[in-house]
Amino acid sequence: MDPITLAEMESVKLMNRTDTKFVTSMPRLLQLLEMARNDYYVQEIGDQRNMLYDTTYFDTFDFAMYQEHQHGHTGRQKIRFRTYVSSGLQFMEVKTKNNHGRTKKKRIEVSDMDLGDTAKRAFLAKHLKFDADMLQPHMHNYFRRVTLVNKQKTERLTIDTELQFNNVLTDEHCDMGPLVIVELKRDGLVFSPVLEMLRRLRIHPHGFSKYCMGAALTNADLPVNRFKPKLHYVERIIGNNV
Repeated sequence: MDPITLAEMESVKLMNRTDTKFVTSMPRLLQLLEMARNDYYVQEIGDQRNMLYDTTYFDTFDFAMYQEHQHGHTGRQKIRFRTYVSSGLQFMEVKTKNNHGRTKKKRIEVSDMDLGDTAKRAFLAKHLKFDADMLQPHMHNYFRRVTLVNKQKTERLTIDTELQFNNVLTDEHCDMGPLVIVELKRDGLVFSPVLEMLRRLRIHPHGFSKYCMGAALTNADLPVNRFKPKLHYVERIIGNNV
């Protein structure tokens, strides 16, 4: 695919957007990339196109954010620290999903995960509904991401592979093997060339929260009732590698 730089992607930030996720396997991904090669640019930084991401999710001591997702509440939030390993940049991010299905992301650049400093606490007081004093790290993950941008520059398509979870509290580890998470990010319902490709490959929309799925897979004490169908689907992909 033709490359696109970060500077050229400035108009495709989509900080207030609709997200649609798809869960599939590596063989299907290779088919999708072949189909999409003429309709998309691929983000390139230096000589890299498959970037390593390192993320730590925080939650309250009683897992309030996980519980909100588990019960399907609207207005649910997540807080994470994400490091872009290739550039060394780190951000603290708060994501809020409203009752219209739109995701709003607020973030600030940081140099560590210490919640004690004034700038972080001011940011959290403004954007997070939970008390900063009630937060602690829960889940660590890392994965590789390819980012595609359609030729009209109205959407981004992120493709995550090699996903691994490490639970900070239980010390449990989970390697997701051939699992692939594709996420279509666009401002509203603009035309997306990849949707027809996904349909032809029988890859259907399928929610997948990295924090919640990782926590459910690595902490036996958490309730998983609402996540059971997703967990079974993921286990079939990991086990069958198809």
